[in-house]
Amino acid sequence: MKTMGLSNLYLVEPKQFPDPEADARATAAVDVLQKAKITASLNEALVGTSYVVALSARQRDIGPLIGAPRETVERLIAEAGYGEVALVFGNETVGLSNDEIMHCHAAVTIPTNPDFSSLNLGSAVQVLSYECRMAAFAERPPTVESRVTPFTSPAATHDEVEGLYSHLETVMTETGFFNPVQPGRLLPKLRRLFGRSRLEKDEVNILRGILASTQVKTGYGRKG
Repeated sequence: MKTMGLSNLYLVEPKQFPDPEADARATAAVDVLQKAKITASLNEALVGTSYVVALSARQRDIGPLIGAPRETVERLIAEAGYGEVALVFGNETVGLSNDEIMHCHAAVTIPTNPDFSSLNLGSAVQVLSYECRMAAFAERPPTVESRVTPFTSPAATHDEVEGLYSHLETVMTETGFFNPVQPGRLLPKLRRLFGRSRLEKDEVNILRGILASTQVKTGYGRKG
């Protein structure tokens, strides 16, 4: 939960709580456990909520229809703008009962491999917590700011990249690799190649240095 930015945990009739083993497994997320609210029933845990989604491994004869995770979670996040919402998970052994499912507005199942559908509770929580995060941030959640290494430099400007293309065309023409009379698709393909790499200033300078060295070696770049 904490990895995906969630912190409001309710535990319904836990066998043992607080639990040293749970604290050990939580490592740096013990604060989520410490703030967890303990209730005697699911009804008590859902007091104040306006939209509730249950995780179910199968469609029941009663209760809400099973929906796909992404679409259902998008609705959950939208409903969060109007009131408290909740994701409900059953225990590791038997999941949620039919009676518990009946207290939920929607249900969702994780589309696992039909030949091996086993998914433990922790994994299921992680999957749906991830979907919540993606939906909340319109699939563009903030990330840890990457550290700039000594090898990186600012992105090359448009005119710097255009200067590289011009220099490259000149060298290719001088060496006979490129025929301006019959250009074909060489130049557009080179633009697409370099366009994918998001060139940096240093990279442009390196490439132009190589081109200049080629001109000196071949004699094309000499003056006088």
